[in-house]
Amino acid sequence: MAKLTQYREQQNLTQEELAEKAGVSVRTIQRIEAGATPKGYTLKTLASVLGIPETSLQKDPPKQNLPTPHLVKIINLSSLAFFILPFGNIIVPLVIMYLKKEVNTLTKQLVSIQILWTIIVCLLMIASPFLIDWLSFPKQSIIFILLGAMVVNLIIILLQAREIHTHNKLYCKLPFSFL
Repeated sequence: MAKLTQYREQQNLTQEELAEKAGVSVRTIQRIEAGATPKGYTLKTLASVLGIPETSLQKDPPKQNLPTPHLVKIINLSSLAFFILPFGNIIVPLVIMYLKKEVNTLTKQLVSIQILWTIIVCLLMIASPFLIDWLSFPKQSIIFILLGAMVVNLIIILLQAREIHTHNKLYCKLPFSFL
């Protein structure tokens, strides 16, 4: 039942009586009761005649896809799959995100951070042989660079987990999203 119909019936008014009091056509009342949203003069007049706030006759804003804290934590911690699976820090969270229908700005940011981190590590690994030669480090230093990158990603994931758990927001957030 439309909101206008409820308010009109609470005051024991017919469509014709409400239309006459508000100075609008009966057809306008019928359209609004059928689902149209009143605007401007019509909205103000109907609200005034019925003695209700204008917002009472407006449609409810569409519900946003709010994040589920439990699933956001799981999606974040699933990024730890990079220890087992190449690109697991991106693939596993994406799969969970879409299977659980937990697609929102928070989860997109988590995956975007992992995408950015993966791009940075790939570029670092490509550049590391040149850097090692240039800085005259031993060839085995590549292993330490890779381990260091893994530790930094672990720290990022754990900091995100702590912030999600305590404040239900992200520790670090990008000004853009890859998704």
